[in-house]
Amino acid sequence: MSDPRLKAPALPRITILSEFREFIARGNVIDLAVGVIVGAAFNDIVKSLVDNVVMPPIGLLLSGIDFAHLQWVLRTDDPATRANELVAIQYGLFINTLIKFVIVAWVVFLLVKGVNAIRRKDAETPSKEPSAPAPQEALLMEIRDLLKDRPAA
Repeated sequence: MSDPRLKAPALPRITILSEFREFIARGNVIDLAVGVIVGAAFNDIVKSLVDNVVMPPIGLLLSGIDFAHLQWVLRTDDPATRANELVAIQYGLFINTLIKFVIVAWVVFLLVKGVNAIRRKDAETPSKEPSAPAPQEALLMEIRDLLKDRPAA
Protein backbone atom coordinates (compact mmCIF):
# COMPACT_ATOMS: atom_id res chain seq x y z
CA MET A 1 0.00 0.00 0.00
CA SER A 2 1.17 3.50 -0.62
CA ASP A 3 1.67 5.95 2.18
CA PRO A 4 -0.80 8.90 1.85
CA ARG A 5 1.87 11.23 3.26
CA LEU A 6 4.08 10.55 0.23
CA LYS A 7 1.38 11.59 -2.22
CA ALA A 8 2.21 14.83 -4.02
CA PRO A 9 -0.08 17.75 -3.25
CA ALA A 10 -2.67 18.46 -5.90
CA LEU A 11 -1.60 21.37 -8.07
CA PRO A 12 -4.11 23.53 -9.90
CA ARG A 13 -4.22 22.53 -13.54
CA ILE A 14 -3.31 25.35 -15.83
CA THR A 15 -3.80 24.59 -19.46
CA ILE A 16 -1.35 25.93 -21.96
CA LEU A 17 -4.14 27.85 -23.65
CA SER A 18 -5.19 29.64 -20.45
CA GLU A 19 -1.56 30.38 -19.59
CA PHE A 20 -1.00 31.77 -23.09
CA ARG A 21 -4.17 33.89 -22.78
CA GLU A 22 -2.90 35.29 -19.47
CA PHE A 23 0.48 36.04 -21.05
CA ILE A 24 -1.08 37.86 -24.01
CA ALA A 25 -3.45 39.84 -21.79
CA ARG A 26 -0.57 41.49 -19.95
CA GLY A 27 -0.13 45.10 -20.97
CA ASN A 28 3.60 44.77 -21.67
CA VAL A 29 3.06 42.19 -24.40
CA ILE A 30 0.50 44.38 -26.15
CA ASP A 31 2.84 47.37 -25.87
CA LEU A 32 5.67 45.27 -27.29
CA ALA A 33 3.52 44.17 -30.25
CA VAL A 34 2.60 47.78 -31.01
CA GLY A 35 6.28 48.74 -30.75
CA VAL A 36 7.31 46.03 -33.19
CA ILE A 37 4.69 47.11 -35.73
CA VAL A 38 5.62 50.77 -35.42
CA GLY A 39 9.31 49.81 -35.64
CA ALA A 40 8.73 47.91 -38.86
CA ALA A 41 6.98 50.93 -40.36
CA PHE A 42 9.80 53.17 -39.09
CA ASN A 43 12.32 50.90 -40.83
CA ASP A 44 10.66 51.61 -44.18
CA ILE A 45 10.81 55.35 -43.50
CA VAL A 46 14.50 55.20 -42.62
CA LYS A 47 15.26 53.08 -45.70
CA SER A 48 13.53 55.60 -47.92
CA LEU A 49 15.29 58.49 -46.16
CA VAL A 50 18.72 56.94 -46.66
CA ASP A 51 18.18 55.66 -50.21
CA ASN A 52 16.27 58.66 -51.58
CA VAL A 53 17.38 61.68 -49.54
CA VAL A 54 20.75 61.13 -47.83
CA MET A 55 22.70 59.04 -50.35
CA PRO A 56 21.98 60.96 -53.60
CA PRO A 57 23.66 64.20 -52.39
CA ILE A 58 26.59 62.18 -50.99
CA GLY A 59 26.91 60.38 -54.33
CA LEU A 60 26.75 63.73 -56.15
CA LEU A 61 29.55 65.09 -53.98
CA LEU A 62 31.59 62.01 -54.88
CA SER A 63 31.25 62.53 -58.65
CA GLY A 64 27.88 60.83 -59.09
CA ILE A 65 28.70 57.55 -57.37
CA ASP A 66 25.68 55.42 -56.50
CA PHE A 67 26.55 53.67 -53.25
CA ALA A 68 24.03 50.90 -53.89
CA HIS A 69 26.15 49.73 -56.84
CA LEU A 70 29.58 49.86 -55.21
CA GLN A 71 31.05 46.38 -55.09
CA TRP A 72 34.25 44.39 -55.31
CA VAL A 73 33.77 41.79 -58.01
CA LEU A 74 35.36 38.45 -57.14
CA ARG A 75 34.03 36.57 -60.17
CA THR A 76 32.38 38.20 -63.18
CA ASP A 77 29.15 37.12 -64.75
CA ASP A 78 29.46 35.11 -67.93
CA PRO A 79 27.09 36.63 -70.50
CA ALA A 80 27.03 33.36 -72.46
CA THR A 81 25.16 31.53 -69.70
CA ARG A 82 21.72 32.17 -68.32
CA ALA A 83 22.76 31.62 -64.71
CA ASN A 84 23.90 34.56 -62.63
CA GLU A 85 27.51 33.76 -61.81
CA LEU A 86 28.48 37.14 -60.42
CA VAL A 87 30.19 36.93 -57.05
CA ALA A 88 30.81 40.31 -55.43
CA ILE A 89 31.27 41.97 -52.06
CA GLN A 90 28.70 44.74 -52.08
CA TYR A 91 30.27 47.22 -49.71
CA GLY A 92 28.08 50.07 -50.98
CA LEU A 93 24.96 48.36 -49.64
CA PHE A 94 26.83 47.81 -46.37
CA ILE A 95 27.58 51.54 -46.15
CA ASN A 96 23.88 52.28 -46.74
CA THR A 97 22.98 49.83 -43.95
CA LEU A 98 25.47 51.49 -41.59
CA ILE A 99 23.92 54.89 -42.28
CA LYS A 100 20.44 53.46 -41.63
CA PHE A 101 21.68 52.02 -38.34
CA VAL A 102 23.14 55.36 -37.26
CA ILE A 103 19.85 57.10 -38.04
CA VAL A 104 17.81 54.52 -36.10
CA ALA A 105 20.27 54.61 -33.18
CA TRP A 106 20.05 58.42 -33.11
CA VAL A 107 16.25 58.37 -33.06
CA VAL A 108 16.19 55.75 -30.29
CA PHE A 109 18.72 57.85 -28.33
CA LEU A 110 16.49 60.91 -28.68
CA LEU A 111 13.43 58.91 -27.55
CA VAL A 112 15.23 57.57 -24.48
CA LYS A 113 16.58 61.05 -23.72
CA GLY A 114 13.05 62.46 -23.93
CA VAL A 115 11.61 59.76 -21.67
CA ASN A 116 14.41 60.30 -19.13
CA ALA A 117 13.76 64.06 -19.15
CA ILE A 118 10.07 63.45 -18.47
CA ARG A 119 10.91 61.04 -15.64
CA ARG A 120 13.33 63.54 -14.08
CA LYS A 121 10.70 66.27 -14.33
CA ASP A 122 8.13 64.02 -12.66
CA ALA A 123 10.61 63.12 -9.92
CA GLU A 124 11.34 66.80 -9.23
CA THR A 125 7.71 67.87 -8.89
CA PRO A 126 6.58 67.65 -5.29
CA SER A 127 3.89 65.14 -4.60
CA LYS A 128 0.40 66.43 -4.03
CA GLU A 129 -1.02 66.55 -0.56
CA PRO A 130 -2.75 63.30 0.29
CA SER A 131 -6.38 63.31 -0.68
CA ALA A 132 -9.13 63.01 1.87
CA PRO A 133 -9.45 59.51 3.28
CA ALA A 134 -12.19 57.25 2.10
CA PRO A 135 -15.41 57.31 4.19
CA GLN A 136 -14.58 53.98 5.81
CA GLU A 137 -11.11 55.16 6.77
CA ALA A 138 -12.52 58.42 8.18
CA LEU A 139 -15.01 56.46 10.29
CA LEU A 140 -12.26 54.15 11.58
CA MET A 141 -10.05 57.13 12.45
CA GLU A 142 -12.94 58.74 14.33
CA ILE A 143 -13.57 55.53 16.30
CA ARG A 144 -9.84 55.29 17.07
CA ASP A 145 -9.79 58.88 18.36
CA LEU A 146 -12.87 58.26 20.53
CA LEU A 147 -11.23 55.16 22.00
CA LYS A 148 -8.09 57.15 22.78
CA ASP A 149 -10.05 59.85 24.60
CA ARG A 150 -12.04 57.36 26.62
CA PRO A 151 -10.77 56.97 30.19
CA ALA A 152 -9.19 53.62 31.03
CA ALA A 153 -11.45 51.36 33.09
